[in-house]
Amino acid sequence: MINFDLNMILSLAAAGLGFCALLAAIIMSFSVRRWRARCLAVETTLAAMRREIEVLASISLRTGRRVKRIEHEYSGVADRVELVELRGAAASFDEAIDSARRGTDSGRLTQQFGLSRVEADLVTRLHGRRKTA
Repeated sequence: MINFDLNMILSLAAAGLGFCALLAAIIMSFSVRRWRARCLAVETTLAAMRREIEVLASISLRTGRRVKRIEHEYSGVADRVELVELRGAAASFDEAIDSARRGTDSGRLTQQFGLSRVEADLVTRLHGRRKTA
């Protein structure tokens, strides 16, 4: 059997420990490379997502402006529909025509029958009394 002295045992232990440390360093190096690649991929994905969010925000802003413009343009429609529903369409026009034939002016037709200014003017022109000079 071989006689091992203390120096030999310590040398073998140091060599084994050095080998293990080298092996751990190599494994850590590969692990760090994988994590760097993964971080780079995540950063690239985040940049792409940031660009997409900016595009969506721009689209949302334009859509909001369009909605406000449409709401503004058609804000009177609900009031107009309510007036039409209140006046009972055909009967109001018939009564307005009769009233125009009796000489009622367009302003009074608007007030009395809920006609719009344009409708009252039209009824007056078509059915009102002819003015003679």
